[in-house]
Amino acid sequence: MTVAVETALQEKIRDWARRRKAVILAHNYQIGPIQDVADFVGDSLGLSRQAAQTEAEVIVFCGVHFMAETASILCPDKTVLIPDLEAGCSLSDTLTAAQLASWKQRYPEAVVVTYVNTSAAVKALSDYCCTSSNAVKVVQSIPADREILFGPDMFLGAYVSRVTGRKNLHLWAGECHVHAAVRPEDVERARKAHPGSDFLIHPECGCVTSCMVYLKDRDLAERDAHIFSTEGMVEHVVRSPKREFVVATETGILHRMKKEAPGKAFFPVSDEMECKYMKRITLEKLLASLENLVFEVKVPEDVASRARLPIERMVAIGRQD
Repeated sequence: MTVAVETALQEKIRDWARRRKAVILAHNYQIGPIQDVADFVGDSLGLSRQAAQTEAEVIVFCGVHFMAETASILCPDKTVLIPDLEAGCSLSDTLTAAQLASWKQRYPEAVVVTYVNTSAAVKALSDYCCTSSNAVKVVQSIPADREILFGPDMFLGAYVSRVTGRKNLHLWAGECHVHAAVRPEDVERARKAHPGSDFLIHPECGCVTSCMVYLKDRDLAERDAHIFSTEGMVEHVVRSPKREFVVATETGILHRMKKEAPGKAFFPVSDEMECKYMKRITLEKLLASLENLVFEVKVPEDVASRARLPIERMVAIGRQD
């Protein structure tokens, strides 16, 4: 696509957003042109807060399906759209409502904490939702003597267990398609290629979560290694005096980093760290979504009413560090 065509599409999108009284929310993993046309760009937690606060009549969520569901739950009186219904999440698919219900039966007294990368039906069976930004704080808010069921990301759960010292945290064995292919040796290779750079690793779907426990055990004492949410990563590269950064998360965030920290260099751990679901959203699909008001995501009220409390707890607990 030429720059002229891209610019023309973005102008049409902005025009239709004004006509629809719509707000466009884009996740940090979206393609650059989508981020550039969005009203707000951020991580799951930040975008959930934007959805909860917006006065717009229409919310167009450029992300994946569970994010649009969350917006629908928080804003039942608004029209929530996703430009592609096939923008799903491999991590979310690893834990179904039926599986969670069966797990809860085995631990009837446990508190259920589920990652935001889950369906509305799973959230409806949860006590708390969390993101990578506030997972530690959510678990710390629960009395130490209470057992916790944490899912579906087993690597984020293992990290939270280490940070909090919780021995009564049971983990669901879920993972996402992006991080599964990346190994600690990939991280070591990237760091050796860029000595002296800061290393940023992110414990969320679409990141090298399989390396996170390894780093917690062996590498985090080093000054230049950091575990951050995507929003934490962006904030860090802006304020850091360092000029080079090795980044272990979905490559879409590099676009935002380059915009907000111009003159600095960013190197992905792997160019293959790309979420195929995030990348389904295009300018053409976003324009069609606004023109035709497709595709609406509406969570049934019986599910939404039960999912609302754990989501509201997620939104309230632990602002960005």
